[in-house]
Amino acid sequence: MKKYEVMYIIRPTVESESIKGIVNNFTEIFANYNSEVLELKELGLKDLAYEIQHLKKGYYVWLLVNATPEAIAEFNRVVRITEEVIRFIVVKEGE
Repeated sequence: MKKYEVMYIIRPTVESESIKGIVNNFTEIFANYNSEVLELKELGLKDLAYEIQHLKKGYYVWLLVNATPEAIAEFNRVVRITEEVIRFIVVKEGE
């Protein structure tokens, strides 16, 4: 297992209850694939550096995970098909 930093941005129009559900779904992916979430920070609603899909704000979530390659692959698959997420990035720690 390797450490990864994961960040994703959720549409600002999503309700707070739905945001909690999305965050829980993504953290469960790591738990289901024998990985662990070391840190989770919901940074909240922030201005985007540039417009994405005509949006100027987004809800930022940052994770530090110790994950298997299978967990990262499943996270990437699920986050791509989640319409509420407008951007995401996964970076191996130290790169």
